[in-house]
Amino acid sequence: MPTSIAMAESPNRKFDSSDAPSVSIEIVVPTLNSHHLLPGLVASLQAQSWPHWRLWFIDGPSGPEHRAWLEQCCSNESRCCWLPQDPAETGIFGAMNQGFLLAPPDAWLLFWGSDDRAADAAVLAGAVARIETLRRDGADPDLLVCRGRYVHGGIPGRPSAFYWYHSYRCSMFLGSTPPHQATLIGPRARRRLARYEDDLRLSADLDYFLRLTGFSDLAVARSDQEFVHIEGGGISAVQTRRRLQEVRRAYRTAFGIAWPIPFVLRYIQRLLSLLA
Repeated sequence: MPTSIAMAESPNRKFDSSDAPSVSIEIVVPTLNSHHLLPGLVASLQAQSWPHWRLWFIDGPSGPEHRAWLEQCCSNESRCCWLPQDPAETGIFGAMNQGFLLAPPDAWLLFWGSDDRAADAAVLAGAVARIETLRRDGADPDLLVCRGRYVHGGIPGRPSAFYWYHSYRCSMFLGSTPPHQATLIGPRARRRLARYEDDLRLSADLDYFLRLTGFSDLAVARSDQEFVHIEGGGISAVQTRRRLQEVRRAYRTAFGIAWPIPFVLRYIQRLLSLLA
């Protein structure tokens, strides 16, 4: 039987026009036979004080039990939808590329994994409030970078944060990287770049953020809010050699012969975060 789904009291409540949000958030989750992990993710979104989110599952060639779970979830929760992954879009980042195409032009986009969870019930409200405040101040952002934290079996681990050094490009050059699970990608950023590199399996998110450094007018805002809990130990954790090769390639593409500087600083910052 499909894994049970924890539902809020009124998951299908309809919002009238007066409820229309000034910011809309689309969350894309690639899945593959991961239905045993998804109830926690869904429940963490249903607990949000800001209710105007939509969740897309982009499902690879999963088995019937997983597909039955997706059908049940999307039937019970009107804010959840699912689509089969396009065979032409392979791997996790292929599913995420499909998500780029799904999101409405004016939406903010967030990519999570099946085992990610909102850090608390106010994270979406906090992100929306930050975006709205920046807009009122005339500083409409392209990216909103929050903080994340890795967890291992529910036990908090190292933080994942974006350290700011004067400018976005400088910050990336000095080895800092936005955690993609804690980074909301705004409409203008998606108009500039709305695709992960096809042949990068493990570090396409780093490559995406590095390619955005080529836009000198990119507006990046940060928030100290702990936004998401990220379960450690995914596929990239067990393919270290390939990951290092892809990270080196991404830095070389962005910074040429200076690539060893951000490469080394990236892992120094990772080491220091273990002590935080």
